[in-house]
Amino acid sequence: MGKLDGKVALITGASKGIGEGIAKVYAKHGAKVVLLARSSAVEDIAEELNKKGFEALAVKADVTNMADVKKAINSATDRFGKIDILVNNAGICKLGNFLDMTEEDRDFHIDINIKGVWNVTKAVLPLMIKEKHGKIVIMSSVTGDMVADPGETAYATTKAALVGFTKSLAREVAEHNITVNAICPGYVRTPMAESIAKQSNLENPEAVIKGIADAVPLKRLADPEEVGELAAFLGSDESSYITGTQVVIDGGSTLPETVSVGS
Repeated sequence: MGKLDGKVALITGASKGIGEGIAKVYAKHGAKVVLLARSSAVEDIAEELNKKGFEALAVKADVTNMADVKKAINSATDRFGKIDILVNNAGICKLGNFLDMTEEDRDFHIDINIKGVWNVTKAVLPLMIKEKHGKIVIMSSVTGDMVADPGETAYATTKAALVGFTKSLAREVAEHNITVNAICPGYVRTPMAESIAKQSNLENPEAVIKGIADAVPLKRLADPEEVGELAAFLGSDESSYITGTQVVIDGGSTLPETVSVGS
């Protein structure tokens, strides 16, 4: 028996990184997973899971487009009949000094990191209210709400906003037996982290990764599936009395007061 047996989970941004890790962990724990992403790579992940005997459906959709989102939700419910768990994971990060950021850069972060969460949640929530049960997991970050480095203003702003979204929505939907919680990861070895490392040092991005790892008390970056295990807990009945909170998974990176990450 898996902790997610019989559950149907919709995971956004599931084509790579943390989203892919969550999808694999959810499937392992017995969930039927709907993998939503813009990239066709999500189809390969679903095929891989299905070959292993799990139940997975890939749905291509743009979370910034509400019509697209609704079509994706309809595809999910046509296949599985319900959505018990929503993991809002889709997100982007582009580094840039505040004065150099364009309106397009700003809106790019807001559209995906905030409006995307808004759109998918708004489309799924009526289904959960009807069933009088649901779990919503939102991928925030330690960046923005707790810490920040230069060049992260747009990303930090959107990720901090998701904490406020989590708390307010949790209060609003508690009467329907729906919980809403945020995960705040630190450094995770994902394509996004590797892209940021390249932005910092194009010639030797691995040196950036190593510098980060050396400054984390546990001396490494997280694996995406470690974040997936936390998401599985928050999506399961084991977390039935937890709502409106943010859970940090950062290897202790936010603990030091005097050590600069990457120094």
